[in-house]
Amino acid sequence: MEVARATVEDAHRQHMEALRQLEENKATAPVFGLEPRPPVRVWSLKDFLKHHLVKFNGKTSLDAANQWLKDLERIFDAKMCPVDNRLAFVVYMLTGEAKHWWMSMKSIMEEREKLVTWEAFRGKFLSEYFPDSVRYAKEVEFLQLTQGGKSVADYAEKFKHLSRFYTLPLDEE
Repeated sequence: MEVARATVEDAHRQHMEALRQLEENKATAPVFGLEPRPPVRVWSLKDFLKHHLVKFNGKTSLDAANQWLKDLERIFDAKMCPVDNRLAFVVYMLTGEAKHWWMSMKSIMEEREKLVTWEAFRGKFLSEYFPDSVRYAKEVEFLQLTQGGKSVADYAEKFKHLSRFYTLPLDEE
């Protein structure tokens, strides 16, 4: 009897070990030829603040507001910051009028039962601090850009700055 019980327990242990290994392999195995995903690392506020980003108060130029958001997104993407953390980190970086703007906007969204997500924040932020009308004006400025009396270096710098607002694909030339 004792031998039978030991055999059953041993078989059970082997079965549990096989299940555990199967779960581990499933987590790291490629799906249809895709590379395995790197493990998601918890990204703390302390990790985020190591980048010494400037807080945003809303009293900047439209270009500066757009650049501030792009800088944050570049860090989020490079560090693989989970989408769930992005909104909290960005809201932490808002001060003054921008902080009051977001508190009001969030309240309105919640009253209307809209999801308060990173994507929603991003859209509202751009609408407020870098509206489509400004982006379109920058695109027109790009399309009408000529060297005129500018040096080649100044013209090239202006071209690079404005080209990011052009919505159609650019070729290398």
